Amino acid sequence: MKDYVIITDSTCDLTSDYLNELDVKVIPLKFIYEEKSYYDGTGMSYKDFYNLLREKKNVKTSQVNTETFIKEFEPYLNQQMDILYIAFSSALSGTFSCAEIAKNELIEQYPERKIIVVDSRSASMGEGLLVYYAAQKKKEGLSIDDLSEWIEKNKLNVCHWFTVDDLFHLKRGGRVSSASALFGSMLGIKPILHVDNAGKLITTEKVRGRKAALISLVDHMKNSAEVTTNDVVFISHGDALADANFVKDLILKNFDVKEVKINYIGSVIGAHAGPGTVALFFMGKNR
Repeated sequence: MKDYVIITDSTCDLTSDYLNELDVKVIPLKFIYEEKSYYDGTGMSYKDFYNLLREKKNVKTSQVNTETFIKEFEPYLNQQMDILYIAFSSALSGTFSCAEIAKNELIEQYPERKIIVVDSRSASMGEGLLVYYAAQKKKEGLSIDDLSEWIEKNKLNVCHWFTVDDLFHLKRGGRVSSASALFGSMLGIKPILHVDNAGKLITTEKVRGRKAALISLVDHMKNSAEVTTNDVVFISHGDALADANFVKDLILKNFDVKEVKINYIGSVIGAHAGPGTVALFFMGKNR
């Protein structure tokens, strides 16, 4: 079996130590503040980044371009390794399209190598959960083709459930209207969102109060989860660790799972979701 490497991007929101443990390589996206570029997860602490958002500072994000993909992919091809790239949802970023263009250019130069680019249709640690299971399957001995097929069959079973604390960032991104953001904030309305089969972030319901929103995430897990004692559950947060731990405790009371792992939502997704966001990811019957 030909050797291959799994590569993903930093929007998977897994720590560098955990990615090293999984033997997965990562390509960072960027954000821009005051005309200075920062790689996602480096150059600025998450605390400082989310404080910028709390102050309503203007932070822009940037996808990985084709030239960067070529630069990142080529060393592995030169080492006679094939590449399986698991990309941030194409419905939320142009990163997947740029990876496809890079693949087509490189295959002409390295016709004996294989590059497979997979649209995860996932975000944050939902993408990370897919990467986690892909790494486990690789360790079990799956070939690059078999693993690519497994991902395509299972990626829409990765369930994403989010809530946000501040509607300002959804308004700025066009997810809610200005009027909805204003009156929702006044009334303490918290939206419940998920990522659909197309990889888009959509609002499914609205509840009143933060605690009710956090409980709702776990209620959705009760309705659709198919977790076993060997499964892991991921929770990401926008500088809201106490709330993430609240959700974790609810999960451990209701499910017998191998592990519940918590991490920050990175700067690229965090810039659009805002501080206080809490997101829950698990394997389910469907999204």
